[in-house]
Amino acid sequence: MNELLGLAEVDMSGTGAVQTPEGKAAIKQRIARLLEREQAVLVAHYYVDPDLQDLAEETGGCVADSLEMARFGRAHRARTLVVAGVRFMGETAKILNPEKRVLMPTLQATCSLDLGCPADAFGEFCDQHPDRTVVVYANTSAAVKARADWMVTSSIGLDVVAHLHARGEKILWAPDRHLGRYVQQATGADMLIWPGACVVHDEFKGIELELMKRERPNAKVLVHPEAPASVIALADVVGSTSQLIAAAQSLAADEFIVATDVGILHKMRQLAPSKRFVEAPTAGNSATCKSCAHCPWMAMNGLANLAQVLETGSNEIVVEPAMRERAVVCIERMLDFAARRRVRVRASGDLARDAPLFAGIGPA
Repeated sequence: MNELLGLAEVDMSGTGAVQTPEGKAAIKQRIARLLEREQAVLVAHYYVDPDLQDLAEETGGCVADSLEMARFGRAHRARTLVVAGVRFMGETAKILNPEKRVLMPTLQATCSLDLGCPADAFGEFCDQHPDRTVVVYANTSAAVKARADWMVTSSIGLDVVAHLHARGEKILWAPDRHLGRYVQQATGADMLIWPGACVVHDEFKGIELELMKRERPNAKVLVHPEAPASVIALADVVGSTSQLIAAAQSLAADEFIVATDVGILHKMRQLAPSKRFVEAPTAGNSATCKSCAHCPWMAMNGLANLAQVLETGSNEIVVEPAMRERAVVCIERMLDFAARRRVRVRASGDLARDAPLFAGIGPA
């Protein structure tokens, strides 16, 4: 690969960054050829580098939230799925597609929610509450999913818990406490909540957001429900990444304050180029960065390590078959539920068509 790009054009720090426009163009062309050669498709999350998002769409892949990534990978005919995101996304793809090869640009890209919910401790927690239906967020390991009755993403969690609550079921929820409390308040469900948090969303500050709103009184506030309650309370719309993108397109506002990972701004600006998007604050004026909202593990995905993986076949996701058989149950249950509800979570760019994506999810 260094012969292709030139050592000066590749950031060798391990992030996979390519330093020059010429280097980017060359490596993107090379990746496109490798994807075709390997009968592979690139599936990327909204939080990864914009170059990876663009490349996924340019090569017939997918840029989406966790739910749509799972559905796309399962439906696509490709023999190899290349998942640009964090490890639990690659594991979910492998669980749903055991016959396919699943690669990732790096296997070191994990998630604070996953790390904060170790399988052994979670298993003991479940054992202490056998009367509760176990609902886990997608941001968990395959081992944690293997203990769950349901897996949910932020785009469908409210619907699933409301459904279970209507049936009289008590919930054991893991791992994000902010999302859990938001769902609990919205549904009225009896929920026992694991005390996890996302290192990105947990840093948003209600007091700083309130000050920003005063400076930008006409801006609408879009908040991911992994944010603290003080931030959610100031939102005009609360929703998953796809729901926030749809709201940004369709709401009658010229400016938006966005409280989620800054990677999402790329797609928002593509689909609503006439609008202004501002990062919500994570710190005060004296901080080294006013908004530091970018996942350090998502940032580990880049063009250079993507090309290397396709060249070498390294970084393959492996899920032990017995664990996969247990973990797939909760994921398939969610996907079947979404299909029955016809839940569509991917913004299309058509304002009228996308309006239902955020109906009923805000204001908070």
